[in-house]
Amino acid sequence: MFDYLKTSALAGAMIMAAGAAMAEYPEKPIEVIVGYSAGGGTDVMARTTAPFIEKYLGDGASIVVKNMPGASGQIGVTEAANADPDGYTLGTFNLPGMMARTIDREADYDADSFTYLANVVNDPNVIVTSKSSGLDTLDKLIEEAKANPGAITVGMSSLGGDDHFALIKLQGLTETEFTIVPFKGSAPARTALMGGHVAMGILNISEVAEFQEELNVLGVATLERSDFAPDLPTFKEQGLDLVNGSMRGFIAPAGLPEDVQAKLLAAFEQLSQDPEFLKAMKETANPVEVVTGDDFKALTKDLHALAQQVWDTTPWN
Repeated sequence: MFDYLKTSALAGAMIMAAGAAMAEYPEKPIEVIVGYSAGGGTDVMARTTAPFIEKYLGDGASIVVKNMPGASGQIGVTEAANADPDGYTLGTFNLPGMMARTIDREADYDADSFTYLANVVNDPNVIVTSKSSGLDTLDKLIEEAKANPGAITVGMSSLGGDDHFALIKLQGLTETEFTIVPFKGSAPARTALMGGHVAMGILNISEVAEFQEELNVLGVATLERSDFAPDLPTFKEQGLDLVNGSMRGFIAPAGLPEDVQAKLLAAFEQLSQDPEFLKAMKETANPVEVVTGDDFKALTKDLHALAQQVWDTTPWN
């Protein structure tokens, strides 16, 4: 009888300890590593989302965003993948870009290196040109690209990301050739474009919504017109079957404790039902598409397969 009581007491203590651990998380600030420069689409998404996750986590939760740009986002996501799986280091995660990093170069992570928390945004690509370029319509752009292969310089946030995929598709659909100028993030790419240092850019709609007076926006890579730019035609409307975009969300290192994972997932799952969050995202032109947990992981593996297919069918790989 004594052994039974001792065992029951021990089990009860373990259950209480587990409950306390879940209740106590987070006990210190949570760092979110953004693999791109401040002011770009991923950074804006992270900084807009962070206060709401703090609210849902409760207990005075604090989230600190840390920018670690470089290697097309690879530096930041590798840092997040290799962090202690204690819930105090999260990372932003871009699709298809982060999975493309495992195809076009050596990477210290793969699809199983993460605890998948949530995709938050699905942000379509846009093609933009500088005001000084004279290329203010899609037809003019394609005509010039065909007449002078490689003469048009294209600024984008990175190689192997959604911007690059969109360019690959554009070149294939139009039998054209452009010269890529990669940057460490979309913000410096946009700055170079506005300064006339590159003629054309492939960015995302959230990254140009506030700059439509300073840039020529030639079209949106969606099936239907975007609610964030209803006056902008899609490429399909203009006879070009170009649909492409960037998904942005959050991961943690693989092996996250189940109680911590459950609390984080519960927080992210509240995003799509929060009117204040949806309003904040609309103000930054970020189209919300929340996908959490196992569904987010499955989406990642599907897009990894798509990235592999794109790489296998391009001449420069």
